[in-house]
Amino acid sequence: MVRSQSADSSEYEDQTPSREVWANGICMKTSEVEAKLDEGNIQEAESSLREGLSLNFEEARALLGRLEYQRGNVEAALHVFDGIDLQVAIQRLQPSFSEKQPSRKGRSRGDSQHAVSQHSASLVLEAIYLKAKSLQKLGRLNDAAHECKRVLDAVEKIFHQGIPDVQVDNRLQDTVRQAVELLPELWKQAGCYHEAMSAYRRALLSQWNLDDDNCSRIQKAFAVFLMHSGVEAGPPSLAAQVDGSYVPKHNLEEAILLLMILVRKFYLGKIVWDPSVLEHLTFALSLCGQTSVLAKELEEIMPGVFHRVDRWNTLALCYSAAGQNKAALNLLRKSLHKHEQPDDLIALLLAAKICSDDSHLAAEGVGYAQRAITNAQGRNEHLKGVAIRMLGLCSGKQATISPSDFERSHLQSEALKLLDAAISLEKNNPDLLFELGMLYAEQRNLNTALRYAKRFIDATGGSLLKGWRLLALILSAQQRFSEAEVVIDAALDETAKWEQGPLHRLKAKLKTSQSLPIDAIETYRYLLALVQAQRKSFGPLRSVSQAGDDRVNEYEVWHGLADLYSRLSHWKDMEVCLGKARELKQYSAEVLYTEGVMLQGRGQVEEAMSSYINALLLDPSYVRCKILIGALLSKRDSNALPVARSILSDALKIEPTNRMAWYYLGIIHRVDGRIADAADCFQAASMLEESDPIENFSSIL
Repeated sequence: MVRSQSADSSEYEDQTPSREVWANGICMKTSEVEAKLDEGNIQEAESSLREGLSLNFEEARALLGRLEYQRGNVEAALHVFDGIDLQVAIQRLQPSFSEKQPSRKGRSRGDSQHAVSQHSASLVLEAIYLKAKSLQKLGRLNDAAHECKRVLDAVEKIFHQGIPDVQVDNRLQDTVRQAVELLPELWKQAGCYHEAMSAYRRALLSQWNLDDDNCSRIQKAFAVFLMHSGVEAGPPSLAAQVDGSYVPKHNLEEAILLLMILVRKFYLGKIVWDPSVLEHLTFALSLCGQTSVLAKELEEIMPGVFHRVDRWNTLALCYSAAGQNKAALNLLRKSLHKHEQPDDLIALLLAAKICSDDSHLAAEGVGYAQRAITNAQGRNEHLKGVAIRMLGLCSGKQATISPSDFERSHLQSEALKLLDAAISLEKNNPDLLFELGMLYAEQRNLNTALRYAKRFIDATGGSLLKGWRLLALILSAQQRFSEAEVVIDAALDETAKWEQGPLHRLKAKLKTSQSLPIDAIETYRYLLALVQAQRKSFGPLRSVSQAGDDRVNEYEVWHGLADLYSRLSHWKDMEVCLGKARELKQYSAEVLYTEGVMLQGRGQVEEAMSSYINALLLDPSYVRCKILIGALLSKRDSNALPVARSILSDALKIEPTNRMAWYYLGIIHRVDGRIADAADCFQAASMLEESDPIENFSSIL
């Protein structure tokens, strides 16, 4: 048996030099050996160890090298380790490990021989491991990796069936575990990333008898490497795949699986909590848009791991990203309660952002935004522009449901002032540029809107579709149709094929506005061809979620084509297209509206009115139906005029810039004898017609 008196530390370089060495029941002082090493007499030091402790050449060299390494003489240790012939040591050790384990009755002598063999193996393998560490310290990383690999190759030769769970020397097991963990790190430091990938897989798939902590560190390091190395790993080899097991398709998927295994180990109490694991998992799942999966993982974490408010806020962020704004806002209301953390700036901003998307929550959002502005001080002052922007968005959304024209005008004016103030603090914020462009466009301040739309495209490099669409719609509102078409063509050149659906639909409407219906129909035919190609890419067994995620929306194509045929009064063709659209979305206010237009065009007025009413039952705020119902009622007797006026006024509250609503309201005022009011309405309709886009600006959102 060979061992030193030094503590069983996992980091050899941190051990203090031992004063004694024990082997085969013999104790030997190291002072004599160290004195010879100081004099440079390596051969004499080696001879002293061999004679004093009855060691063979490899064992004496290993012990001597370890002694030099512990004393900090890395180059001297490396010189000593170079003299060890690992192959000879393996051949000497291999037979004793491959022998059958002795029976319990005659275990004494067999166990003694087995223990000597294990300690010999431990000493030799530790020497090669320390050689790798020495080379690493000297910057010879490739050589270090090859030496570390030799340790693992030797272990596999000695233990054919893997390292057993019992009857293995602790020092031998520690050496193996540390070598398994060190090898991929050495390959990474040497810039050999494919070799590092193989080393990680070998570490996790082979039988090294790793403990939970050691295995977890390797899994975490491998997951981080998969996410950030930039090297595509590919699936594990077929030999390593178990029948029926799931095989990850790419790096990110494999990293997520590894990180979820680590989280599961924590749940089972096998490892201590490591916050960085959840941080890496958050990054990975956010990267692939699976924030709902992340929310589930957060919900399963036991209470007490981190503060409940932090959990609520993180869950809210996950739900918000997954489109579950109601659940997100409920969590934020809890975290912002006066007895929790009512002044948490990030939570206030997120709550205001969620409220800014819903006109019925906008007033609540104004409160959150105002509190955020108050708390954006000191180190958080850089977020003041964001808070002002949220207040402006909430005020603008609040204006859409304002009961009076005066209040609506005031809120819209206030929203513009706030967004202008925000842009002075965040001059290069592309989202803010887009929002200002949208707000000015909806108020028909087209020149200013055009300037912000161009700035947004410059800021984003033309990489976002909504910027091109906004620019094209503003140009169409200025009646500059040919320039709008040039913008659409430029956007098509910058956009991937599967994302071109909205652009082609916009192009078809531009053609229609220029009295080129045949060109518009050809554009829709091209879109239908894209739909067919998209369907083939998914195969015949598409899920509902996959169909909902289509970049070229088939329903919108058929409905757009039906709308085009309605303008041409091609009722049969329109009916076919409507049937196709209804197959894709059975309950749709848009389909019922277009069906009403078709019935009205055929002279079936009562049936058309029923379609419009059914559409409003599905979507009470559908403005186009309100306008046509008001128009039909205006043609009836005088008793229907108050109802028509009320419906059209309601439509104008929702969409104040709808020229057709103003036009039909003017007709009602004229029939009712209010000539001055009628003139005002007709004038408003005429002015809006001059700045009417081919599609509502709100369709971009």
